[in-house]
Amino acid sequence: MLAALVEYAKRGQATIVTPFLLMGAMSPVSVPASLAQQVGEALAGIALVQTIRPGCPVVFGSFLSNTDMQSGSPSFGTPESAVGLLCTGQIARHYKLPFRGGGALTSSQVVDAQAGYESMMSLWPTFLAGTNFVMHSAGWLESALVSCYEKFVTDVELLRMMYHVFQPLEINEETLAFSAHQEVGQGGHFLGAVHTLERFRECFYRPLVSSTENYERWNRNGGRDTAARANEVWKKTLEEYEEPPMDADLKAELKAYVDRRRTELGD
Repeated sequence: MLAALVEYAKRGQATIVTPFLLMGAMSPVSVPASLAQQVGEALAGIALVQTIRPGCPVVFGSFLSNTDMQSGSPSFGTPESAVGLLCTGQIARHYKLPFRGGGALTSSQVVDAQAGYESMMSLWPTFLAGTNFVMHSAGWLESALVSCYEKFVTDVELLRMMYHVFQPLEINEETLAFSAHQEVGQGGHFLGAVHTLERFRECFYRPLVSSTENYERWNRNGGRDTAARANEVWKKTLEEYEEPPMDADLKAELKAYVDRRRTELGD
C-alpha cells in the first residue's frame, strides 16, 4: 500500500489515507487514544504524499471501530465507532481536508434486525459528520466477509431515507397549508382535503422494501420478512436492468485498450 501511495503521488493522483484501527487490537481501548493514533497515522501518510508531490490531492480517511473483547473479533455498528466517526469528521475539517469514513457497517451474519440497527448506527454519524466519501454504503454483512444482495437493497432503503431526512425543509404558503385548515375546520380530517388530494402521491417518502400493511393483509400476502422482500427487489432490478448506451466504436476501442494493458501488465 505504501508503494502504491508513492506511485499515485508521483503522478498527482488523489490518495485516500485511511488508518485501519480496531480499538483493543491495533489501538488502545479508549476512544481519545485511538483518535490521537489515527491522526498521527493519517497525517504521516498525507505528509509523505506532500513531500513527494506538493499540492497533490489527499483525503483524510477513517476506519475506526472496536474489538469484541470476549472473542477478539471485530465489531461494527457500535456506539464507539459512531463516536469515532463524529470526532474524526471534526478533525478532518480542522485540517481542511475532505473526509472518508462510515458506511452501512454491521457484524450481523444475516439480514436481520441487528444488521438494520447496526447499519443505521453507522449511517447516522456518517451523515452528521459531514463525510465526503463513503466506500461501504451498501451490501456489507458479517464484518465485511460477505457481500449480500438483500443487504444491499435494505441499505439502499436506509440511504434513501437518510437522503430524505437531510433535505432542506421548505416553509412557504403552500407547505403551511392554512387553506387546508380553513377547509377542514373544527373536528374534521384531512384525508379528502384539496391540499391532500393535490399532493398525496408524492407528499411522503415511499418505501423501497419496507412493509406498511396491517398484520392480516401482510399474512395473506405471504408473511414475507424484510430479507424476502429485498430478495424480490434485487432480482426484479437485475431482470429489468438495461446497459447504458455506448457508441460501438468507442466500446471496441476501450475493450482493446483493456486487453492490451492486461497483456502488458501480465508480462
